[in-house]
Amino acid sequence: MNQTLEGHSGSVQVVTWNEQYHKLTTSDQNGLIIVWIIYKGAWYEEMINNRNKSVVRSMSWNADGQKICIVYEDGAVIVGSVDGNRIWGKDLKGTHLCHVAWSSDSKVLLFGMANGEIHIYDSNGNFIVKMKLSCLVNLTGTFRIAGIHWYHGTEGYVEPDCPCLAICYENGRCQIMRDENDHNPVLIDTGMNVVCIQWNHCGSVLALAGSLKGTSPDKDVNVVQFYTPFGEHLRTLKVPGKQISALSWEGGGLKIALAVDSYIYFANIRPDYKWGYCSNTVVYAYTRPDRPEYCVIFWDTKNNEKYVKYVKSLISITTYGDFCVLATKADEDQPQYVLVLCNSIGTPLDPKYIDIGPLFVTMTRTHVIAASKEAFYIWQYRVAKKLTAMEINQVARTRKEGRERIYHIDDTPSGSGDGHLDYSKAVEGTRDPICAITASDKILLVGRESGTIHRYSLPNVGIIQKYTLNCRAHQLSLNCNSSRVAIIDLSGVLTFFDLDARVTSSTGQQVIGEQLKLERRDVWDMKWAKDNPDLFAVMEKTRMYVFRNLDPEEPIQTSGYICNFEDLEIKSVLLDEILKNPERPNKDYIINFEIRSLRDSRALIEEVGIEESSQFIEDNPHPRLWRLLAEAALQKLDLQTAEQAFVRCKDYQGIKFVKRLGNLQSESMKQAEVAAYFGRFEEAERMYLDMDRRDLAIGLRMKLGDWFRVLQLLKTGSGDSDDALLEQAHNAIGDYFADRQKWLNAVQYYVQGRNQERLAECYYMLEDYQGLENLANSLPENNKLLPDIAHMFVRVGMCEQAVSAFLKCNRPKDAVDTCVHLNQWNKAVELAKNHNMKEIGSLLARYATHLLEKNKILDAIELYRKANYFFEAAKLMFKIADEEAKKRTKPLRVKKLYVLSALLMEQCHEQMQNAQRGKVKGSETASALAGLLEEDVLSSTNRFADNAWRGAEAYHFFILAQRQLYKGSVDAALKTALHLRDYEDIIPAVEIYSLLAVCACANRAFDTCSKAFVKLESLETLSQEQRQQYEDLALEIFARHCPKNNKKTDLDDVLESGDGKLPVCVATGDPILEYRFWMCSVCKHCMKAKERSNYNFCPLCHCSA
Repeated sequence: MNQTLEGHSGSVQVVTWNEQYHKLTTSDQNGLIIVWIIYKGAWYEEMINNRNKSVVRSMSWNADGQKICIVYEDGAVIVGSVDGNRIWGKDLKGTHLCHVAWSSDSKVLLFGMANGEIHIYDSNGNFIVKMKLSCLVNLTGTFRIAGIHWYHGTEGYVEPDCPCLAICYENGRCQIMRDENDHNPVLIDTGMNVVCIQWNHCGSVLALAGSLKGTSPDKDVNVVQFYTPFGEHLRTLKVPGKQISALSWEGGGLKIALAVDSYIYFANIRPDYKWGYCSNTVVYAYTRPDRPEYCVIFWDTKNNEKYVKYVKSLISITTYGDFCVLATKADEDQPQYVLVLCNSIGTPLDPKYIDIGPLFVTMTRTHVIAASKEAFYIWQYRVAKKLTAMEINQVARTRKEGRERIYHIDDTPSGSGDGHLDYSKAVEGTRDPICAITASDKILLVGRESGTIHRYSLPNVGIIQKYTLNCRAHQLSLNCNSSRVAIIDLSGVLTFFDLDARVTSSTGQQVIGEQLKLERRDVWDMKWAKDNPDLFAVMEKTRMYVFRNLDPEEPIQTSGYICNFEDLEIKSVLLDEILKNPERPNKDYIINFEIRSLRDSRALIEEVGIEESSQFIEDNPHPRLWRLLAEAALQKLDLQTAEQAFVRCKDYQGIKFVKRLGNLQSESMKQAEVAAYFGRFEEAERMYLDMDRRDLAIGLRMKLGDWFRVLQLLKTGSGDSDDALLEQAHNAIGDYFADRQKWLNAVQYYVQGRNQERLAECYYMLEDYQGLENLANSLPENNKLLPDIAHMFVRVGMCEQAVSAFLKCNRPKDAVDTCVHLNQWNKAVELAKNHNMKEIGSLLARYATHLLEKNKILDAIELYRKANYFFEAAKLMFKIADEEAKKRTKPLRVKKLYVLSALLMEQCHEQMQNAQRGKVKGSETASALAGLLEEDVLSSTNRFADNAWRGAEAYHFFILAQRQLYKGSVDAALKTALHLRDYEDIIPAVEIYSLLAVCACANRAFDTCSKAFVKLESLETLSQEQRQQYEDLALEIFARHCPKNNKKTDLDDVLESGDGKLPVCVATGDPILEYRFWMCSVCKHCMKAKERSNYNFCPLCHCSA
């Protein structure tokens, strides 16, 4: 667009741009302000404002483009919105304003005064404080402000807490602050008269335009100085003309516009990007506004895949071969640095912490060298694989001496491995600091600011030579055989130095090293060829020159950064384009250039044929040219020439291919093979199919791994061998999807390919456990896949399916272990029983312990019962019954528990007798005896084993007596209660004798009642108070009734006769005197025959009668 904006009547003095809303605001000498907008490709006036009182000195939009602050010379300040509304206005009386700037958060305004003071105000125009101006210390008088520019962080910061507010005075003094209250700003004395300052788009470079002091007026004195936010000087740009008046950066920071006299000059800026190139991967770093770290992208240009890594305080990126070194600051508080060795996808392989700042870093095949201004550090990061025996010995020797060494630049190492990791010397100062380094496998060159270059040997670091240059090196680069070094100085002048040439100096002495005649200006990048010491490429302005023996070829128009130069081809990357949208790099930004000899050879082959061109290549030999000839000969099926050319370029694969072609009879077959060799696979496949050689077409696609096409080809024909191929193709496509984690797609193909192993894996990844179960069910027994499937089920806690799979592959022990692992103990015990496993006892014990720990005693009993471990179950049951009895819970509940215990004991006895019957096949007597002996052993160890029913009997009679008493059968109640005297070990004596006393008293058997009271009063378990209560009650009863029993029964006679114990009826509590009575088959307790008809079950054990 080229349009003159007409509207001002006086000279335009202030111009400002609103990036967010694309509006231009201008003001002239009369104070008229115009806001311009672009509409349908042309600029129009949107708003006009004129205060008619004073002239506008400065205008500034805030970071989001919503507000503009306008300052007038007479002290008036107006803040307006983007749509033209006035937000506030203020008159700062008695001040002459000349500059204004917003903070990045729009909360602070800086006003620059005509006397050089800077006042800080809040966003509503309230004064806060005067700014401390450290850059004017030791100066008297007033100084005019040349510019205030506050970078708003829209593209992120170079590093966290980075200085971003630049204030510069016309006398060249400048300070760069982190914020408006920074008491420790970066101070610069530019030594020039400054007119204008401006940050670039990302706050990484500050440009100051003006003129050099003290020079005569007729010379070119205009310069632009470039600084980092930390005050480091980058470059000086000399500008022709008399008076420079303004500068402005282009939006992407790649150009700068300069107003000089009545001209506008444009200068290209070549940013010193943090980038590198290793094994087809471009590594580049950029800052993002949403993160404090650098975002480093490893972009694999071959597969167009990128890997992102965030790195704090990144200093530089250095690459070589397949590796990359990121130099970073370790911690903001400590002066320690890290060299992180990464591979080409950004995986950190080895970090090294060092105590010197790695201002300069270079890499070779085996070493990383980092240098500060005073010292250099050498780290042998790997042993090269393809080294000769001699070199290996050298490397091995240096390894023993230590893989890390450090040297001060003023040291003179002898190469005997004297550089230990001693940082104390490394921090000593030097009068002649390091300014550049480079290295090859054999030598290390270190450039110093005086122009001296030190040459050291590698891998044993010993100083060999010192050379003197007539410039200060900014960048050094060695050719592939370390015979020449290219030097680019700070002003972009490229010179060359021959390291090995012996020349006679002006004093007549012989010296080593010679400055070569070639000199090029405005150079910003250069690269030596990897395979030819005389070939190199140079970037000058926007052109690339290729030099052979210091003679240039015609230039190529490009602004790319050179990645690689080998095989007569230059690979270049358009970093400027990539960094416009760094998250989506495009393959179009990688450009390959062929150098002239390659282009000429190709043209020659096409025009005059193979014979003549082979002569030309003979005269200009290079492996790449021979390969070109070989390929051309192959295309024409000139196998003899092709073979000779492959031999010349040492391509063994090519030679083998030509031999194989020679053995083929058919011409068309040869052409198809050649097409495949050159990667024209579609053409080759078509030729094979035309020859009716579908098998070869399929073979070709299989080699390429294009299984989708293989499948298509297989489906077009039919043949017996195709079934196996079909399965292979289906499985390969399944693998393709599985590798990309598209499990659902993979399943379809694995099913068709009958690949049960991968199918199981897919089901597992899809969490399709039903599919996995179906697969397990469909597999034959003892299939090798079953254990894997079982383990998959175990991992997700599916016990039943896992057990089923383990059993199917005949691994019952694993099945039991699974049940144990998943706490399915019942199942575990059941399996162990079914498979007659020896360790069932220990297994049960483990599980029972597990249950008892969780206080699940009844579950433990049930476990033992199910496993036929009746004795253990009974033991636990008795324990529960005893505990419940102590708690004095309902007697019926306690009776039931004792009955259960006794029933378990009965089962235990029965089990033993059965076992003995099995063992002793002799007489019944022997069998019974053995059983009894075993029971005797049990009874001696446990009291309950002897008479398992005692507890049940005690509580049975205890409950029966009370029932009879409440029913009014006092006589029966007394008889029953009398039996309880035998059970003092089970029921507390106080309860037994209390019940007996009540029954006797009710039955008017006062002598029995008296005996009960005597017993109660003598109990030691009673407190004094309780004993007193019993005595008082006894006194009250026996004062009225004499303790004498009048009734005498048959029972007493029998009892007194002492003929031994009589069986007791469990229904009534009476002794059984009759000869005919009923006996329970389970508990062996008796009941009177006449009572039998009243019961369908045993009153004690409740078993069916």
